[in-house]
Amino acid sequence: MSKRKSGRNVHGIVLLDKRLGVSSNKALQEVRKLFNANKAGHTGSLDPLATGLLPLCFGEATKVSALMLDDDKRYQVDIQLGVMTDTGDAEGSIIKTCPVPTLSLTELTVCLQRFTGPIEQIPPMYSALKHQGRKLYELARAGETVDRPARSITIYALQLLAFTGDLLTLDVRCSKGTYIRSLAEDLGHALNTCATVTALRRLAAGQFKIADALTLDELMTLDESALAQRLLPADVPLMSLPSILLSSEQAQSIRYGQAITYPDARDGRLRLYHEAMFLGLGEKRLDGKIAPKKLFNFNDVTS
Repeated sequence: MSKRKSGRNVHGIVLLDKRLGVSSNKALQEVRKLFNANKAGHTGSLDPLATGLLPLCFGEATKVSALMLDDDKRYQVDIQLGVMTDTGDAEGSIIKTCPVPTLSLTELTVCLQRFTGPIEQIPPMYSALKHQGRKLYELARAGETVDRPARSITIYALQLLAFTGDLLTLDVRCSKGTYIRSLAEDLGHALNTCATVTALRRLAAGQFKIADALTLDELMTLDESALAQRLLPADVPLMSLPSILLSSEQAQSIRYGQAITYPDARDGRLRLYHEAMFLGLGEKRLDGKIAPKKLFNFNDVTS
């Protein structure tokens, strides 16, 4: 998340098709400059090697960015067999080479099935996870390696798109927290060789698809009005949650942080609306009342 002192109060979500070779933060700053937005954040970074879908949140929409981190993802990945790097991808230095056995389609299919479903995965050293207050990639760059506990993830589907002897192309549908670089290395080991990622493209994140994203170059061709039309409402990622419509009195109470009585409201988190305005998220308490959990203020929209 980042802020600056000058700019407009722009609110909404932009779907960016991130280009190769730039960090997610640099891509964010480039698009923020286009919108001249005060406040911006992204919803889970892509490595510089990776391209594809990067949802960017502006203004009040940054309040949903943390919720979007939980979304399932879909990737297309190229995996080079017989090579291992210190970063797990082609940006790193080669630390090991291995012979690649002759693999049949049946052997590949069986291996991919082993990694489909709930699995345990050890995060890579080159990641933003922390160990004793320091990011793992900082330790890795200093030549240190520490034990990382395995994490439970789910691979919903692994589809083999192409295989040319030492290069696999896969379509991966996975849960939050999945590291494709770790998956590639684990697949290499399971195939009695080693492996690294040579190309990675995010195709989907939650309900958002790459087909609806624009590149920076495409965004730069749009005028101010067309750019504003690319802003998706902040409540779009929350559409799976049930919603309730509040009266003027109920909406005022919610804005003041007060719980309200709302008969027949479903348990759990709820989207709150007054007329056509999205107010934020509420949650049903044990006493049956709806309490505000995360409120939004779009009164200063200037997009």
